[in-house]
Amino acid sequence: MREGLYGPVADAVWDKARAIKLLICDVDGVFSDGRIYLGNNGEELKAFHTRDGYGVKALQGAGVAVAVITGRQSNIVQTRMTALGVKHIYQGIDNKFAPYEELLAHYGVSAAEVAYIGDDMVDLAVMKAVGLSVCVADGHPFVRRHADFVTTLPGGHGALRELADLLLMSQGKLDGAHGMSV
Repeated sequence: MREGLYGPVADAVWDKARAIKLLICDVDGVFSDGRIYLGNNGEELKAFHTRDGYGVKALQGAGVAVAVITGRQSNIVQTRMTALGVKHIYQGIDNKFAPYEELLAHYGVSAAEVAYIGDDMVDLAVMKAVGLSVCVADGHPFVRRHADFVTTLPGGHGALRELADLLLMSQGKLDGAHGMSV
C-alpha cells in the first residue's frame, strides 16, 4: 500500500495509474452528483465542482488526454466540457464501448494506458476493458465491486479531482501540475 492524498492506495492500483495516458469519464454521477434539476419552463440544470475542472486541466497540462462518454444529451455538458478543453465529447450514447474503441485508435493507446471513471451499470463494459477502472464512492454497489479503485469522494463532489491527483502523483507530475478552476 502507498499513501495517497485521500488515503491508502493499493500498489497494483498505483502501478496501473502510472501507465495512464487517457482518462475517459462518464458525466452524470461523476462530474455531477447525478441529479438533474428541471425548471417549470423545461430548463435543465446540473452542478459541476470547480476542483474537478482543475483536475481535468491539470491532467491535460501533464499530457494525459481526457474524454467523456455519457448516455444523456445536454447543452450544459457540451458547454462545460468545451470550457475545460475536452476535445472528445460523446453524448446520447447507449453503448459506450464503440466510442471507447474510437478513442483508443485516435490516441494510439492500448487498453492498459486508459482509465475510466463511472458510477452505474452502463459503465461496466468499458470499465472491464481498461487498464484502470474507477468508480465514485456513491456509485452503484455492483459497479464499485468491479472497480480497481473506488474514490473516497462522491460524484460531483471532487471524485474526479481525487482520481486526477492519483494519476498525477503516481506519474510524478503532481508537484508541477497546473490546472485552472474553470
